[in-house]
Amino acid sequence: MTSKISLTRYLVEQQRAEGHIPSELRLLLEVVARACKSISQAVNKGALGGVLGTAGSENVQGEVQKKLDIIANEVLIEANEWGGHLAAMASEEMDEILPIPNRYPAGEYLLLFDPLDGSSNIDVNVSIGTIFSVLKKQNDDPTKIDPVSTKDFLQPGRQQVAAGYCVYGPQTTLVLTVGDGVAMFTLDREQGSFVLTQENVTIPADTQEFAINMSNMRHWDEPVKRYIDECLEGAQGPRGKNFNMRWIASMVADVHRILTRGGVFLYPWDKREPNKPGKLRLMYEANPMSWLIEQAGGAATNGTQRIMDIAPTQLHQRVSVILGSKNEVERVTAYHAKV
Repeated sequence: MTSKISLTRYLVEQQRAEGHIPSELRLLLEVVARACKSISQAVNKGALGGVLGTAGSENVQGEVQKKLDIIANEVLIEANEWGGHLAAMASEEMDEILPIPNRYPAGEYLLLFDPLDGSSNIDVNVSIGTIFSVLKKQNDDPTKIDPVSTKDFLQPGRQQVAAGYCVYGPQTTLVLTVGDGVAMFTLDREQGSFVLTQENVTIPADTQEFAINMSNMRHWDEPVKRYIDECLEGAQGPRGKNFNMRWIASMVADVHRILTRGGVFLYPWDKREPNKPGKLRLMYEANPMSWLIEQAGGAATNGTQRIMDIAPTQLHQRVSVILGSKNEVERVTAYHAKV
């Protein structure tokens, strides 16, 4: 790459290229990126900024909130509420949607985010990140402006207009799709801007790496057990090759590895909470990550169905997730079909 291409330039070129994105969406994505830079600074300060440890509260899922969870959530809200591009926001850390306050102009987009994925890794200095998804508010009658409601957010993932994540690791990397492939941007701290470092990201169809929490093995359903057992049997088993296992306990970090070099990530349903379809959130985690994976040539299912075809019924709906290299995802999905 002979010259540095900034995120702004990349988005402007996407806007010009057959109108892939409108100007309002471009501006919204730039605001989200600026918020991620602020979160990155807070993460980097760590103990020096007094941001480690728990906040003494729980989110809507009953999970203990870290101080950085709350800080990241507030940064994203404050950055996006006044720009005029959004009708409302929804966060994994908030019970209900947050309509744009009346004192600010409202736009036509809906922003969903997991402000800080992988919170259990904050205090041990392992990669964490922010996941986001953008939908367009659907108006049945374009002559009327209806108040925004939770129902407006309940769109299947295939209707996303942009999705991405920012991983805060040795480098701060923003990964983005607007439906025209996947691009990666690295934060140049000296310049203060995200710079394009890879585009047209492609996941190999085959892999020899899988990511899953093995401590839950005794709780898995038979199709998942079968798949992992075959991987563990290695070259002497039915797969005829050896596999490596990876598990970071941060979806952002695990998915980033898959986008970088391939692999498969599984967070399946298990028998510990049989009435819940999974652990991960459909709207804040599974949908945006699934679109990124598909845009890079991979696949994402819940074991029986393409994740982005699931019609959500709840804002904080959970889902089983199997995503990554296409042939591996299809194999696990086929095992579910035989049950």
